[in-house]
Amino acid sequence: MFKRRNLLQTTAALMAGLGLPAWAKDGESPLPKPGSNLALPPVVLLDGSAWKPADVGGKTLVVYWWASWCPFCAVQSPHIEALWRAQKAKGLEVLALSIDKQPAAAAAYMKAKGYSFPAGMLTPEVAKRLPKPAGLPVVVVLKVSADGREGKVVFAESGEMFPEDVEGLKKYL
Repeated sequence: MFKRRNLLQTTAALMAGLGLPAWAKDGESPLPKPGSNLALPPVVLLDGSAWKPADVGGKTLVVYWWASWCPFCAVQSPHIEALWRAQKAKGLEVLALSIDKQPAAAAAYMKAKGYSFPAGMLTPEVAKRLPKPAGLPVVVVLKVSADGREGKVVFAESGEMFPEDVEGLKKYL
């Protein structure tokens, strides 16, 4: 008998293989292990502004891989937004990386849903430092170094998270 989380993760993994740019599929990596370090690249956000790793130095960063067409992301994204709004004044940062084929689709989705968390595209350049783990959605929580160059993984999850699990990410602040 399948547990809901196992079913969601399996379905998300299958869905992740549909409609992705070739570099996104080929660049999928294993879920990073707690204690490992990830390098943080600069990212051009969907609104045209720049996300700079130095600006999140010493903070907790939630990296969230998603897509506008992903039904599991559609369920999880409102909870990421709620976490972001409730905890950003306490030092929580979010960097959402869309795997949509077109930035316009991701930007339109963000606008239509009223999401305010920082979001950019998972370009090949960004994927060199933050490769997308297998599955969708994916959340990785990092404790960012003071200089912002890298983050130590403290949590990683592939597949839709329950609302209380997303809210529980605040414990990493």
